[in-house]
Amino acid sequence: MLGGPIGVSDEPAYPFLRDELRLLERRLAAERPTLGICLGAQLMARALGAWVYPAPEKEIGWGEVQLTEAGRNGPLRHFVGAPVLHWHGDTFDLPEGTELLVSTDICPNQAFSLGRQALACQFHTEINGRDLERWLVGHAVEIAAVPGISLSALRRDTERFAQNSAERGAACLSEWLVGFAEDAI
Repeated sequence: MLGGPIGVSDEPAYPFLRDELRLLERRLAAERPTLGICLGAQLMARALGAWVYPAPEKEIGWGEVQLTEAGRNGPLRHFVGAPVLHWHGDTFDLPEGTELLVSTDICPNQAFSLGRQALACQFHTEINGRDLERWLVGHAVEIAAVPGISLSALRRDTERFAQNSAERGAACLSEWLVGFAEDAI
């Protein structure tokens, strides 16, 4: 499950979110491999019974994350010391039975795992930089409403960090997926 410019609490306006939540509830209960990024992570948290709510401020731009010991010992270790793209205004409580992997100052619960089968990340492990210009256009109103965000800084930082982040993201996701193949053998 990937992200989008809406939030979990937007169910009344976007009823398909209820279907997404039911699908995630069944999938997680069946211990099927599940990956959630951004809105996908928030939906996973909600499907696991956690509260999803507005963060103290929007987290938009490139910045480093703090990995817990569990985060440093798993696939997200590829992001140690490397800026990642944040683009969210909501956050969530850590779902019961999950393990915290990553935090930031704005959103202490940035990433979690549920055993080996589920990985949820608010930050964007999948970003490659090529598509960010469409995000900048598509989210122009949101960007304009957030004090301190500069389009030129976002573009400059994307130029500096996106390639490295994409490589780390590919390594992270490959490692996470290989874990399932090894478990199946």
